[in-house]
Amino acid sequence: MGFEFGYSAVHSKSLVLWEAQFGDFMNGAQVIIDQFLAATEQKWNQPVGLTLLLPHGHEGQGPEHSSARIERFLNLCAENNLRVAYPSTPASFFHLLRAQGRSAARKPLVVFTPKSLLRAPHCVSAISDLSDGRFMPVISDPGVDPAMVRRVVITSGKVSYDLMKEREAKGVRDVAIVRLERYYPFPATELAEALRMFPITAEIVWAQEEPQNMGAWRFIRERFLDGEVPGFHHRVPSCVGRAASASPAPGSHKVHTREQEELVAKALD
Repeated sequence: MGFEFGYSAVHSKSLVLWEAQFGDFMNGAQVIIDQFLAATEQKWNQPVGLTLLLPHGHEGQGPEHSSARIERFLNLCAENNLRVAYPSTPASFFHLLRAQGRSAARKPLVVFTPKSLLRAPHCVSAISDLSDGRFMPVISDPGVDPAMVRRVVITSGKVSYDLMKEREAKGVRDVAIVRLERYYPFPATELAEALRMFPITAEIVWAQEEPQNMGAWRFIRERFLDGEVPGFHHRVPSCVGRAASASPAPGSHKVHTREQEELVAKALD
């Protein structure tokens, strides 16, 4: 990562990417991330546009294949120093990288990229979504009647497909699923606009695969508590996720499957 960092600094008009085989490979690059990537502009007035592609997602392959440590990156976010995203569609991923390559304001980009979505039958985009669309930091839910919604589940990445699959299987019609495609800079206005589509009585839930002491939960909660989401400071979401854990994921595939089924069911109530 140190090599790519330097290459990106010198070749300022190139889209330079550092891709990990598994997200946890960034553990070995933590010094580069903390000392250089997150603070290069503030320390040395040196803008760098390096992009990190980090596989992330609970797929039953054990602790060290499951987490790129979303929470660590979000703890480093301040003064518009990073871009952190978790795209859920091919079009979203395409437009995210395209915008990064074309942006005049060079910032490091961290992208969480679940491996299972490479072959997921529902993770598809139309050609028009790539040719005519743009990156959407928040994707609302066109598959529900807003007036009938009793619960809005905000989520990101791979677990959104688990939620949509289970919702369809159970015939649930009163739960909306809103996908947060970018964490930072936080799209507060876009998220507020998406939430205003639904009744004021609707419960708001944040759903994540990660244990509740990891992932994006605490970051999301602070955005609501601090009043960053216009009009929603009094409606702080509750969290559905794995119980707090010392490990990023269970070591047993059976335990993983049971936990995944439980959190999806709980998110949909």
